[in-house]
Amino acid sequence: MADNARAKRLADLIREVVAQKLQRGIKDPRLGTHVTITDTRVTGDLREATVFYTVYGDDEERAAAAAGLESAKGVLRSAVGAAAGVKFTPTLTFVADALPDTAKTIEDLLDKARASDAKVREVSAGAAFAGDADPYKKPGEDDETDGDVAE
Repeated sequence: MADNARAKRLADLIREVVAQKLQRGIKDPRLGTHVTITDTRVTGDLREATVFYTVYGDDEERAAAAAGLESAKGVLRSAVGAAAGVKFTPTLTFVADALPDTAKTIEDLLDKARASDAKVREVSAGAAFAGDADPYKKPGEDDETDGDVAE
């Protein structure tokens, strides 16, 4: 359990250091204000770190940001090593976070469901029941077979 806590602390530190370095220390125009570090995960042996990021923009800007992060990997790893003070600085792997795309897909599906519900409400606005309002028989009501019961 102590290893998990240590990995979590290191992951949090890496996320903060990388975000600050991207904001202030890296002069690469591909890594402007469009890149956001969303999460960081470190393996149990503290040797590898996966940094998840999102890019606000189109596919071209996402590709440029990925290339910029890859080229700045050494500088970012050095900054992490200086801040962490660990014996072995973890290698950094940058992965585009799929969360915004997944959220957009869910929003699109919800919009389709709302439109479908609106169509159903529109069609059923003037509709009437197919039978009586209460189709169930109740005891004591007259029925065609009440007097014809065979004994």
